[in-house]
Amino acid sequence: METIKQMIFTNWHFMRWLRLVLGGFIAIQAIQNHDLVPGLIGVFFLYQAITNTGCCGTKSCAVTPTKNTEEIKVRDIEFEEIK
Repeated sequence: METIKQMIFTNWHFMRWLRLVLGGFIAIQAIQNHDLVPGLIGVFFLYQAITNTGCCGTKSCAVTPTKNTEEIKVRDIEFEEIK
């Protein structure tokens, strides 16, 4: 239980605050306009802000770099001037 409390109350950075404000604004507008889809989007942003999750926030979308074992061969390029 302590880890959940720690996860919610620590590590608040700019993007987390932005998600919270944006999610709250979208959710309030959805409630006022009686719209379901914007409400779901607002709840999604609020969930991301509260739990500090997201696609690229946890580096789960990062592509692992490949090791290139071959040496890159540099060759001279010859240009021909056309008049």
